[in-house]
Amino acid sequence: MAHLIDSHCHLDFPDFDADRDEMLSRARARGIGGFITINTRVRRFAAVQAIAAAHPDVFCTVGTHPHNAAEEADVSLEDILEAARDPQVVGIGEAGLDYHYDRAPRDVQEAVFRTHIEAARRTGLPLVIHSREAEEDTARILEDEMGKGAFTAVLHCFSSRPELAWRGVEIGLFVSFSGIVTFKKSDELRELAKALPEDRLLVETDAPYLAPVPNRGRRNEPGYVRDTAEVIAEVRGVALRELAEVTTRNALGLFSRMPVQAVGSVSGAVEI
Repeated sequence: MAHLIDSHCHLDFPDFDADRDEMLSRARARGIGGFITINTRVRRFAAVQAIAAAHPDVFCTVGTHPHNAAEEADVSLEDILEAARDPQVVGIGEAGLDYHYDRAPRDVQEAVFRTHIEAARRTGLPLVIHSREAEEDTARILEDEMGKGAFTAVLHCFSSRPELAWRGVEIGLFVSFSGIVTFKKSDELRELAKALPEDRLLVETDAPYLAPVPNRGRRNEPGYVRDTAEVIAEVRGVALRELAEVTTRNALGLFSRMPVQAVGSVSGAVEI
């Protein structure tokens, strides 16, 4: 299937309120055939749910970002499971650890993270993992929890040391690359994108953040995932179309509730 999937964007953010539909149309015209809009507060799940409901090629997740772990520490496993019953929900998260900003106490971040892992395990939906400057604790928690019972997951917007990616791959995780891989100083990240097994690769924007070159510094949007994919295709020595087929197959395998027929289903969606 020669479309790309933006496996991680934040379409509910106010950055897109003025031109959300037009932005999605621009993305489809660049070969992006599917979108996963990521929830960052369970209590605001309705916002991503509404956007997914309005577009046949958009799906969503449910979860609490580590920045918001303290304010949603009382969100229960049952709350997450209830929201995840919506058929447009294809994943759990994003959840994890962020020690760069430390906006929530680390023990609270860990507790909320483990609750989301259990939600992924119970639902069979993949966990979308946020990890920033928390490599060792992230790996420790994931390996510990995997020992309690299997679950699937992706290390999103990967920018950590390669060791975390390889430890993740060893326990069956996927690794998703954002526009950071296009930045001039990201040689180590490009080497990782070159070396990882193709069946573990995903691409994303994390829009509205981290626009890839040549749009770095501007508002990011899903159409720019093509620029990220082009860089990864180049370092791996494959055609963009081949990388699109690989990463879309991986995304559909991981986010298995997302119907194959939804990809590229909206008028204006061109193939790579």
